[in-house]
Amino acid sequence: MNDPEKIPADEKEELAALVESYRAGSALQGLREAELRQRFAETEALLTAQQQTLSWKITFPLRAVRHISRGYLPSGHKISDVRAKIQDVYRKDGARGVLHKITPHLQRSAQSFLGRGGRNTAPKAETISQVADRILLPVKQDVLQGFRPSFLIIAELSLRQCAKYRVWQKKEELEALGWHVAVFDWRKNQEILSALQSCTNVIFYRVPAFEAVLSLFAEVKRLNLPSWWDVDDLIFSEEHYKNNKNLDHLTQHERQVVMNGVSLYRNCMMACDQAIASTRVLAQLMREARVERVSVIENALDRQTLDITDQLRAERETLKQSRHKEEVRIVYGSGTKTHDADFRVAAAGIVGAMQVDPRLTLHIMGDLTLPAECDAVKDRIFRHTGRDYIAYMRFLFDADITIAPLDSSVFNDCKSNIKFLEASVLEVPAVCSPSDTFAQVVRHGQNGFLASTPAEWSASLLALAGDAALRGQIGQAARQYALEHYHPVNVVKDQVIPVFGYPPVQARTDLSVMAVNIYFDPRSFGGATFIAEQMVKHLRVRDITVSVFTSCPDLAGREGGVVRYQAAGSPVMSVPVPDDFEKIAGLDNPHATEAFRYWLQTMKPDIVHFHAIQRLGVGLTRACVEEGVPYVITLHDSWWLCDRQFMVTEKGQFCFQEKIDLQVCQNCEIEASHLQSRAALMRSALDSAALLLTPGETHRQLFLANGIAADKVVVNPNGFTWPEQPRTPRKKGTALRFGYVGGAEDLKGYTLIRQAFEQLNMSDWVLYVVDNKLSLGIQSVYAETWKVKGQVVTVPSYTQTTMDAFYDSIDVLLFPSQCKESYGLSVREALARDVWVVTTTPGGQAEAITEGENGNMIPIGAGPEALAAVVRELLNTSERFDDYTNPFKDDLVTFEQQAHQLEALLRQVVMGIRRQ
Repeated sequence: MNDPEKIPADEKEELAALVESYRAGSALQGLREAELRQRFAETEALLTAQQQTLSWKITFPLRAVRHISRGYLPSGHKISDVRAKIQDVYRKDGARGVLHKITPHLQRSAQSFLGRGGRNTAPKAETISQVADRILLPVKQDVLQGFRPSFLIIAELSLRQCAKYRVWQKKEELEALGWHVAVFDWRKNQEILSALQSCTNVIFYRVPAFEAVLSLFAEVKRLNLPSWWDVDDLIFSEEHYKNNKNLDHLTQHERQVVMNGVSLYRNCMMACDQAIASTRVLAQLMREARVERVSVIENALDRQTLDITDQLRAERETLKQSRHKEEVRIVYGSGTKTHDADFRVAAAGIVGAMQVDPRLTLHIMGDLTLPAECDAVKDRIFRHTGRDYIAYMRFLFDADITIAPLDSSVFNDCKSNIKFLEASVLEVPAVCSPSDTFAQVVRHGQNGFLASTPAEWSASLLALAGDAALRGQIGQAARQYALEHYHPVNVVKDQVIPVFGYPPVQARTDLSVMAVNIYFDPRSFGGATFIAEQMVKHLRVRDITVSVFTSCPDLAGREGGVVRYQAAGSPVMSVPVPDDFEKIAGLDNPHATEAFRYWLQTMKPDIVHFHAIQRLGVGLTRACVEEGVPYVITLHDSWWLCDRQFMVTEKGQFCFQEKIDLQVCQNCEIEASHLQSRAALMRSALDSAALLLTPGETHRQLFLANGIAADKVVVNPNGFTWPEQPRTPRKKGTALRFGYVGGAEDLKGYTLIRQAFEQLNMSDWVLYVVDNKLSLGIQSVYAETWKVKGQVVTVPSYTQTTMDAFYDSIDVLLFPSQCKESYGLSVREALARDVWVVTTTPGGQAEAITEGENGNMIPIGAGPEALAAVVRELLNTSERFDDYTNPFKDDLVTFEQQAHQLEALLRQVVMGIRRQ
């Protein structure tokens, strides 16, 4: 049963249905998750606002007392845990250390109490603001050439007939040309903000410039998207609109609401690059309103209308048999009560005709206030409630005659000839007012009738009522005219193509790559991020099209929406993922998966290169499979095999498992209930990858030990940047200078280094400790609490610009990581700059070290005595560093070499897929 060819057809159908059921269920859960996320964001905003209120501050002491009485601090931490932590710090650092540790917490608590910090700390809020300033910069329009050509239609969808002809019809027309089209109701602000990130053109249909809409225009401008404002009514000119007689039949409140909207519509129209009108008179008025570029795309026939028509015409005899043969039915679709004034134009003529010919009946669909003269024939006037479009067309098809009266005004000259079109395709003859659009298409007495006065209305209706053959002749001629001038194919050719054209060919080089990493510039955090950024830059230099998918903080006003920006010369799509995202949820993140899927569809890469995707989730790999895009994964760490990313236990000890045993893992995480499911998710993602890359051989062996085929895992060593200038020679006889870049992390060896140096009885040394949280406005390393004889100096993290200066300031790099690193970029950076390295083994960090030649190695897990012994030996032989040069630095792999190999591997995968 493992051979798909041997599975019976009925079982295949059942399996396919089951898969589809799972997919649909997953989609529904994704929608539910999105809804809950939205509610959470709203609740969080409300809670933050509540915490700024005076009443919240006044009641703080009461809440504090209640928490303390229950054994907790107001922060939520157990008092017993905090007491133990303070005692531990006191033993290590004394009273000064305790003061250093608790001061920042007290400051943040005070800020929160005073209403300055809310739920976020000030440094974090400031950092998010800085990130927002970077990623919300304007982007160049030329980047759109690499996108899937598309339109986003932002529309008023509550007016069903308007939406049919101006929105869904436009979607159909554009899709017929090959454009991708998405439609959103203009009130869905957050969804639209996300959709804007991946479209190439925007149409606003009948949208008013409310404040929320103005935020959309700001985003359209930031993204440099071409925009159109589309309308089919004269709703942007107060001068003309107030003369519309239909307003006389509205209440004062209704009139005020309508007139208030006029300026909003005009503002929206003027904010767009171009405008689209449904009629030539409307277009001319747009030009008079100083819209420079205006086009006309008329309301026309569409596939729905033609399909309904074909079905009704096929049922012609059955539908007509139920009606009394002596009745001649006039049908009028009013729509809304704003048509009262229009109907009055024809009322006297209709009544006159009905009085002459007793067979005539009038059937009205929709709201309409009948004038008094209609009372004379009220027994032959029938009202029908509004119906959906299909029912309306069936109702119209049962007519012998239809009417389209319009009051004579500029407002009505702007209206479309929809009523004539709908009747024409059904071969129902129409009598119309001679407004501009009807006068253009109706040939009086040939394909319809035009009537202005009561006498003309009566004469036209009586002529049609008295001659069934004439009705048939007029109806057929009208249908022929409508199909010739308003068939979708003809309208697309004559009107749509001149405005929008065919979608351009998606610009791309012969290889298109999408890089994916949890962080990316400007949030350059972690070694995997640095490698991802460097590979994007170097692949672009090699004339490869590169796009990026990453995370971003949840920005104000975005509420979980994606944001597109430009970095490293490439378009970047970012999805909000909290830094404290729940670990299990981060394994398979539906929100990120759907955003990624849409970005895949937009960029259509040949291959995806995954780096670190913690919190983005392995659902991204499924999206690749479903979209038919091959992917490779660079395995930067052990996340793909172990729930603890670096295989370090809760006690800070490295787990030396090689073949992962989930029972051992379960003993490590006793309360975890997700390990089996996690392993299945990860294995599926690894198995579906076209290729797996590791930075070093040690890391490769870990995956081979866990069942991955040897030919599927390839070493692609990480690169580094050569120094921009020669190293400054060390002054002879000066103190030996050590450096450590891992921050206050035990995993990176911070406590081990401290304990080792506190054992030294020597003072002729300086240790520079990088506090990698200083850039976030947080101090985590307190050098003055170290009990040493030498000198400990705290410095901030170096950048690419300051890297050479940092390594020039040290002679020895300490890299005593307590886990098997997959690579160890800092080690290579130091070795390339003739800096001696002391590191742990085994692991990728030790692969470039030759003991006693360019560094020293101690076992992972060795105590501070082992490190102290190495440091003593270096201090006793410090003269070796006076003119030291690393004899093996030419063996190091640069970023250029890494990118060269990576390109070859990616092309190999893509060419293999293309051959298949």
